[in-house]
Amino acid sequence: MDDYSAWIGRGETREDVATAVPIEGLAALLDHDAPPWVPGMVPPLGHWLYFLPTARQSTIGEDGHPRRDGHGLLPPVPLPRRMWAGSRIDFLSPIPIGAALTRVTTIDAIRPRRGASGDLLFVTLRHEISANGVAAIREEQDIVFREAASAAPVPAATPPAAAAPEPADTVRSIMPDPVLLFRYSALTFNAHRIHYDRDYAVGVEGYAGLVVHGPLIATLLMDHALRAGLSPRTFAFRAEAPLTDGAPFDLCLAYDADGARLWARNSAGRRTMHVSLT
Repeated sequence: MDDYSAWIGRGETREDVATAVPIEGLAALLDHDAPPWVPGMVPPLGHWLYFLPTARQSTIGEDGHPRRDGHGLLPPVPLPRRMWAGSRIDFLSPIPIGAALTRVTTIDAIRPRRGASGDLLFVTLRHEISANGVAAIREEQDIVFREAASAAPVPAATPPAAAAPEPADTVRSIMPDPVLLFRYSALTFNAHRIHYDRDYAVGVEGYAGLVVHGPLIATLLMDHALRAGLSPRTFAFRAEAPLTDGAPFDLCLAYDADGARLWARNSAGRRTMHVSLT
């Protein structure tokens, strides 16, 4: 792969307003009548509903993301598949509804790796968000770019022996369907085709079905924590395996000395995302 070290340190600044409508949409998506967050405030992870992409339609690539041609913030990475692999977030101060928002984004690191599926490129973005001039959110976001899916059929593997599920203090089951995925894509103006175009998700990117958004799973896990009465100061998630529509998955929470561990597990009992929360 090319050397993208010259892109480290590049940045951009964007502005927005913390309007109420996206938060009302989030409450509807999460099936709340009375949401478990402070009224009049943006809930934890609600900042993902602002600073939405505004790329012109003519600049969108085959996958639904803006083409990486070197004119935007991200480098012109030729690896075609992209996913949000994880984030580490500090909640510094509350964001009132109606606040003027500023987000300063910087490319912190670019790391090539070789994985079992081929070449990988990890790009770490640092987001610093202020509300009415006060520092509110600090987030490190990891994006991974991957090679195209193999066209060769994958041989069936012998399933491992079933293990007992990791014990949790509270568990809630979610059934992901195309409507849930569409509504979250609409809330975030996310045009990545793996979330709504089944033929593309299966035939081009090699998934088993429509892919549940990583930030949607993280938002559901945060909601699981808020329903339990927790108030986060930090939140870190790491995606471990994809979840697809058509089969339920569990949101799991276990208390620990620092706060809580949360995870999502698929219908086979495999952990697909892990969260630490203080």
